[in-house]
Amino acid sequence: MAPRVLISDKLSPAAIQIFKDRGVEVDFQPDLGKDKDRLAAVIGDYDGLAIRSATKVTPKILANASRLKVIGRAGIGVDNVDLPAATAKGVIVMNTPFGNSITTAEHAIAMMFAVAREIPAADASTQAGKWEKNRFMGVEITSKTLGIIGCGNIGSIVAERAIGLKMRVIAFDPFLSPERAQDLGVEKVELDELFARADFITLHTPLTEKTRNVIDRQALFRMKKGVRIVNCARGGLVDEAALREALDAGHVAGAGFDVFTTEPATENPLFGHPAVVCTPHLGAATTEAQENVALQVAEQMSDYLLRGAVSNAVNSPSITAEEAPRLKPFVALAEKLGSFAGQLTEAGVTAIRIEYEGLVAGMNTRALTSAAVTGLLKPQLADINMVSAPVIARERGVAIEEVLREAAETYDSVIRLTVTTGDVTRHVAGTVFADGKPRIIDIKGIEIEASFGPSMLYVTNEDKPGYVGALGATLGAAGVNIATFNLGRAAAGGDAIAIVQIDGDISDAVVAQVQALEHVKQARALRF
Repeated sequence: MAPRVLISDKLSPAAIQIFKDRGVEVDFQPDLGKDKDRLAAVIGDYDGLAIRSATKVTPKILANASRLKVIGRAGIGVDNVDLPAATAKGVIVMNTPFGNSITTAEHAIAMMFAVAREIPAADASTQAGKWEKNRFMGVEITSKTLGIIGCGNIGSIVAERAIGLKMRVIAFDPFLSPERAQDLGVEKVELDELFARADFITLHTPLTEKTRNVIDRQALFRMKKGVRIVNCARGGLVDEAALREALDAGHVAGAGFDVFTTEPATENPLFGHPAVVCTPHLGAATTEAQENVALQVAEQMSDYLLRGAVSNAVNSPSITAEEAPRLKPFVALAEKLGSFAGQLTEAGVTAIRIEYEGLVAGMNTRALTSAAVTGLLKPQLADINMVSAPVIARERGVAIEEVLREAAETYDSVIRLTVTTGDVTRHVAGTVFADGKPRIIDIKGIEIEASFGPSMLYVTNEDKPGYVGALGATLGAAGVNIATFNLGRAAAGGDAIAIVQIDGDISDAVVAQVQALEHVKQARALRF
């Protein structure tokens, strides 16, 4: 029996033909995604669901998806899919991470021109029968400084185009290596320097907790007077109310926005300002981009449904069915070790070294390395998966090295992760116990045994009497309940580490209290 795929959003006819040519039965209902109840009623008849942004795949829909094996999103963002529910249901979620890159980059450049020369307002004025030549006095972009926040796939294309337009390009990206910056022809800078120097600023970073409101009121008024800001990445990267204030004050000369905190955006603080150009999330809206992502998602879904091949999955490693049971706990270990290091890393990563010792050295280490790199980069780059992570790391000039050793000294299998950031090197190692759960066994050469929890407090300190009691008392006074408390030290009186699993979450204020304790060097909240 041929697998059946439902297409519930508008998709290119060429994609439909790919499914048919490959032997997949297709039901094309481009308006069905807007009707959640009707979608929930019919989803049980399909093995695959191909969507764009209009379809919202909720837990209710997934609960009825008795046959569903794969969801294919023609585009990058999968925030319209409930990933935890899909994963729990055993449904693979795929996206097409690179199909929109050129289109989105070109839209950012177009918005920059539109803002610089006030083109939309001048067009409206002229078509209204006015001839206000002296009213619209724009600025050139030649020789101006463009600041790019996020210099990955799309940001690097913007940089290339801007350099061709004779702009000076500076970039802030924690994962951009000096070598990659040199290859791109951009100057790597810190965020404060970018704010101080840029005449134009364009954002090309995903929305994460670290990047939310990366341009807030304080940042806006640290910028050069007369700056122009373009956002074709994600709503929420810029505090829109604060930007309106800076526009009204004349500190910011103009802004071009394609994305908004709330979409569809029927009202917004930026609307109505004469120096603002707005478009309705058109970054990917070109004929070429729509065709590219549609064809790509059809190929990926067909490959999976017919052959079991997994590509660009955001919730599943690219591994074969035979090796999956044995590899699964080590995939979890590798990703958590990467996430552990990533949450402690703020400077740009230049190199990643992953050592596999013992039995794990004979497994599919490519999938494990992808998992580790995914965990490492995800705190900064939300839209990343095990397939795209190595590519994105290479784009940023990050060297990835694998070392295989058949023998392990203490445990049957050990994964050791070393992350280099400039002059700093960070080590963390772990293993999988007989219960199938991953454990940390070494941090910076200090032996410690700790399991991973949803919320953890990581503290480095001097090994001094009274510290442990002070830490426990501080957490207790703040109403924080300790689930587990693991300690390790290099030597008596030397460097020491504490890993504390917390019930619930821990606030930044409590972390600051811990950081202020005597003998504490560093305190961080980690979330897994």
